[in-house]
Amino acid sequence: MIHVFVGPTLARSEPILTAPGVRVLPPARHADLFDPAIGAGDTVVLIDGVYHQGPALRHKEILAVMSRGVTAVGAASIGALRAAELAPYGMVGVGSIYTAYARGAIEGDDEVAVGQAPDGAFAALTWPLVNLRHVLELAVAAEVLDGVRAAGLLAAMRAVYYPQRTGAAVRAVCRRESEEEFARWLTRQREQDQHFGDLKRADALAAVRAALAGAGAARAATGLPVGETTYFRRWSNAAVSERVGGVELSTEDRVVYQQVFDPAFRTRWAAYLEHLSRHPADGEPGMPLAERLARATGGHLSADRVFHPVLDLRDAQTVTWLLAGESAADRRAVAQYAEVLASARRSQPGFYADAVRDDLARDLLVRVWGCSQEELDTQASARGLVRAVGAVEAAKRLVPGFLEESKGTEAAHAGH
Repeated sequence: MIHVFVGPTLARSEPILTAPGVRVLPPARHADLFDPAIGAGDTVVLIDGVYHQGPALRHKEILAVMSRGVTAVGAASIGALRAAELAPYGMVGVGSIYTAYARGAIEGDDEVAVGQAPDGAFAALTWPLVNLRHVLELAVAAEVLDGVRAAGLLAAMRAVYYPQRTGAAVRAVCRRESEEEFARWLTRQREQDQHFGDLKRADALAAVRAALAGAGAARAATGLPVGETTYFRRWSNAAVSERVGGVELSTEDRVVYQQVFDPAFRTRWAAYLEHLSRHPADGEPGMPLAERLARATGGHLSADRVFHPVLDLRDAQTVTWLLAGESAADRRAVAQYAEVLASARRSQPGFYADAVRDDLARDLLVRVWGCSQEELDTQASARGLVRAVGAVEAAKRLVPGFLEESKGTEAAHAGH
C-alpha cells in the first residue's frame, strides 16, 4: 500500500492518485505516522504537512515508521525538506526541490510553505517561494527578464510573509518594482496552462510515480535506532486507540481511567510489576520481584516506589495487563469524558486538558481515592503514576467529564 500525504500541492482529482494501492491522506501532522494501517512493506509518500494549523510531523516519527520496514519518500513541500534532512537514515528524496534542499541551494520552511484554505479543502491560497523562483528562471530563459531584475523581484517577493504572498500580492510587488511586463507575461502563461511554473506539483507527481514503480523500496530502513525518548514515547502512547463498541477510544484515556477510578488497580499494578520482573524485556534473566527488590534496596521500600517502568501502549500484552479489570461501563464513561473534553475544545478554541487547574485535579484524586493531600504521593505510586504531580497531570483529562457527571448526579439527588 502507498500512503500519500498531500493537500494543496496536488488535487485529489489527479488521476495518478486513483491508481490501485494508493491511499490518499490529508497533509501530515504530528502522530499521523502512528496509524496502524501503515505497515511493513508499505510506502509513505510525504508531500504536504501542516505548519501553523497544528503540531507538525516530527523527524523521529519518520525514523520510527522507517524502522518498522516502511519506505519513506519525500518531495515537493515538507516532504522534500524532511527527505533532505533524513536522507542519511534512508529516507528517499525525489525532485528538484529536494535536490535544492539537499545541496543547500535553498533552506527554510518558508521556501515551500503556502497559506491554505480553512475549510478543510486544503487549497493553496498563496504562491510558494520555490514556484516563484522557478517562474522567474523561466522568464529569464524567455528573455522577459534579465538575471539582475529577476533577482530583485525574488528578493522583493521573499520579503512578503508567506501567508500573504497571494496572486494579488505578487502583482502588487511587480507594479512596485516596475515589472508590469513580467506580470502580464505570467498571466498569459497561466491562462494557457494553469499549472505553469508549478514546480511543487511536478515534483509531487514524480514522487508518486516513483512510489508506484517501487523506487527506493530497497532502502526501507529496518532496525533504525529511533531514540525512544520520553517525548517520543509520550507521542506514541497518545496515538494509540481502539474501536470498541463502535466508538474510537484512546487507549491512554482508558488506562488513566482505570488508574484513577478502579480501586483494584493497585493490586493489578503490583501484579504487572511482578510480571515484568519475571519476564524482563531486555533479555536479562527473570527473577521474583521480592528478590529483585531485596537486591535493589534491601527490601526497605515497596516495589512501586522503586520500579517505574515506562509504558508502551503499542504493546498488546501491556494493554491487556493494564485493562484486565475494565468493564463496559468504564468504556462508556471514557467515551463520555472524552466527548465532554472535545466539547470544551470546540466551545473554547485553544483549550486543552493541560489548561485544567492543578487544584481541580488534586481535588478529584483526593475525593476518589479517599485520602489526604499528604497521601497523594503514596496513592499515585501504588497505581503506577509515580508521584502526585504525575497523577495530577494524568487526571486533568478526566476533570471536565467528572465535574459534568457530578453535576448530573447532584441534580438527580436534588430532584428526589
